[in-house]
Amino acid sequence: MKKYSISLLAAILILSSCTKEDNSSNDQETIVNENPASFKEIGSLTIGGTGAAEISAYDEVSKKLFTVNNSNTNRIDVIDLSNPASPKFVTSIDLTPYNGASNSVATFNGKLAVALEAKTNKQDPGKVLVFDTTTYALIKEITVGALPDMITFSPDGNFIMTANEGEPNDTYSIDPEGSVSVISVANNYAVSTLNFTSFSNQLAALKGKGFRIASPTNNFANDIEPEYITISADSKTAWVTLQENNGVAKIDLTSKTITNIFPLGLKDYNLADNAIDVSDKDGGVFMKPWKIKGMYQPDAISSFEVNKISYFVTANEGDAREYSAFVDVRRVGHSSVVLDPFAFPDAAALKAESSLGRLNINTKMGDTDGDGDFDELVSFGSRSFSIWNGTTGELVYDSKNELDKKSQELGFYDDGRSDDKGAEPESVVVTKMGTKTILFVGLERADAVMIYDISNPAAPKLMQTLKTGDAPEGLLYIPASKSPTKRSLLVVSSEGDGSVKVFQPDLN
Repeated sequence: MKKYSISLLAAILILSSCTKEDNSSNDQETIVNENPASFKEIGSLTIGGTGAAEISAYDEVSKKLFTVNNSNTNRIDVIDLSNPASPKFVTSIDLTPYNGASNSVATFNGKLAVALEAKTNKQDPGKVLVFDTTTYALIKEITVGALPDMITFSPDGNFIMTANEGEPNDTYSIDPEGSVSVISVANNYAVSTLNFTSFSNQLAALKGKGFRIASPTNNFANDIEPEYITISADSKTAWVTLQENNGVAKIDLTSKTITNIFPLGLKDYNLADNAIDVSDKDGGVFMKPWKIKGMYQPDAISSFEVNKISYFVTANEGDAREYSAFVDVRRVGHSSVVLDPFAFPDAAALKAESSLGRLNINTKMGDTDGDGDFDELVSFGSRSFSIWNGTTGELVYDSKNELDKKSQELGFYDDGRSDDKGAEPESVVVTKMGTKTILFVGLERADAVMIYDISNPAAPKLMQTLKTGDAPEGLLYIPASKSPTKRSLLVVSSEGDGSVKVFQPDLN
């Protein structure tokens, strides 16, 4: 055995320690050195007009972005992202041979998964198409539930999941079950499609907590409409938004069973911190408390863990049902909306357009005593993002009116949407940047993304607001460890103008 001097041996040990530390934490150090409050646009690409850039997914293997494009022929546009400052269109994957319309995409380790609704009758079963991200060759075609609206891979890549919305046709003569499909990738893409029939006996209790079942048939399983999925980091649990129903479902992926439905309740706009503008015809933006409530009705959802406690965060967009056979939305000022004289002694004044008259409310809720008039007014969405306990479904934090208020302060707020959903939170993504847990919130009507530090889930802090393209629909965070430049990237796909924008933070 060779003998070394103490100083030389110490140097070798120190060098060895540093090398091991650098190798094991290189990506983490890159992230730690970035400032999550300093994102700036570094690249942009327009791939079409309205509907052209809805949802994007990034493939680390090929360094390509795959974006849903429904502006003309249904296709997936392929974008070279090897240089994020100059994204370049490469080609398109034509989906017309598969007789469907794409709604969402997801990637994992060289595979691209596409959610495809049936083209002729979207009430028919949908499909999942799996492609090779390098050759674009079809790997597998899988049948799932009706109208797969969102698709995602589990973090370990073992599962592909789709939220199958199961919307009815216009006459409600066909209303398929809402469902969630779980596809086992390693088991030759075997699929289990889960419905909500077993929860129908809980309807009374769920409704009492703000859950919503309302249609011509009032069929529980058919009325459920899954919208968006998030999966825990350990790939064992999924949470699914049931947007029209004002709830979130929890799924055990080990047993492939739906274990819980969390009704989300109602938000009280009569509190000062929840003050909103309710009219697009009142001559400006005037945020005041009003004697109304709002269903949360989340669209996108994302999950995270802090101190070994699981949470999910929701973008509370809101959504009404408007079919020839069933409509559940009216303005307060409409003649068919009769306000209870005891609950609303100033009913005539409230129905003015400069007051509550322009506000859209749910006509199937609010008659608490069954006498035909409205004892309370319930609107669509809560104009906020919310953080919930992933185990109990209890509300941990709500952003109150901050999204609308900050949008107005920055000149982004669209007063033409005050009577509906305000800035309209559409999408949420949670990630870890260094020691901080960071939330990105996409605002469809404010054309903006707000960035929060949610390291303390009970007290998020707004860090930055980014201006995006028109009507941002899809948010995609690419961590430094997977980025082509080894720098974190935020990709925003906007369906209003067909733009794909790339943002990058500064280094500390």
